[in-house]
Amino acid sequence: MTLRAIIIGAAAGGGLPQWNCAAANSRAAWDDHRAPRATQSALAVTVDGDAWALVNASPDLRGQVLATPELQPRPATEAGLRNSPIKSVLLTNGDIDHVAGLLTLREGHTFDLFATPAIHAVLDANPIFEALARDRVARRPAALDAPFALLPGLTATLYAAPGKVPLYMEGETVETGIEGEQTVGVALSDGRRTLHYIPGCARMTPALAERLGGAAAVLFDGTVFHDDEMARAGVGTKTGARMGHMAMAGPEGSLAAFEGLDVGRKVYVHINNTNPVWDPRSPERARVEAAGWEVAFDGMEIVP
Repeated sequence: MTLRAIIIGAAAGGGLPQWNCAAANSRAAWDDHRAPRATQSALAVTVDGDAWALVNASPDLRGQVLATPELQPRPATEAGLRNSPIKSVLLTNGDIDHVAGLLTLREGHTFDLFATPAIHAVLDANPIFEALARDRVARRPAALDAPFALLPGLTATLYAAPGKVPLYMEGETVETGIEGEQTVGVALSDGRRTLHYIPGCARMTPALAERLGGAAAVLFDGTVFHDDEMARAGVGTKTGARMGHMAMAGPEGSLAAFEGLDVGRKVYVHINNTNPVWDPRSPERARVEAAGWEVAFDGMEIVP
């Protein structure tokens, strides 16, 4: 069995184009259907092509299933006419763009829902998620650094990635480099090769760099190219750091952080609609590609 991943959503929260945005990338997507478009961040993984797991449940999940034949119901199974190859869902944090899609999965389908105890507590505190009947959807706590079977033949290991609490849980003081159960990366392994998925990361730490060394593939937070990108685009004042995401550029950015790391394939995911790398003709896109990075797109397949 071989690990196979499909990036079913390459964009950060809001997608591309964002519904209420006319900044450069969104405007191009509205005006020209040949310009890049992308749905909100999520990954689908399998080892046998039959059973699939989702890593994060995007608000765009229904459209992502429509666009991905592998995730669609089979014509006839022992389960009857209502069935799905989605057997489990794993959450890397409690952000709206990663949990809202759970409500799309409320029609009585049986699956396992994995998350850290802290993120399960967030879901437990919100009664809307009781739409996922607990006799159908098993809420399974996953401890950090403790491997578990996400699917038969596919092992997942969660680990802390610097980040912050979800936007809707922020108080007056916001910590953006918390290391614990609120924001995690995940190592996915079929026993031979390992793929890391880290859609949110506030900074590179020595421990994280050591963990990623030797990975066959790393799908990493590409939210913004410049830390002050929102201001540059004229659509906001929050920096990437304030949102809990490290920029690509700069001395503390991911391009610099990955220099010298032994990683087979490097792919930017969770890309904000303001990020200039969406434009394949941009100097920023040329720079990331020259550094050996790929820019994710909806439907991109990764076989480590």
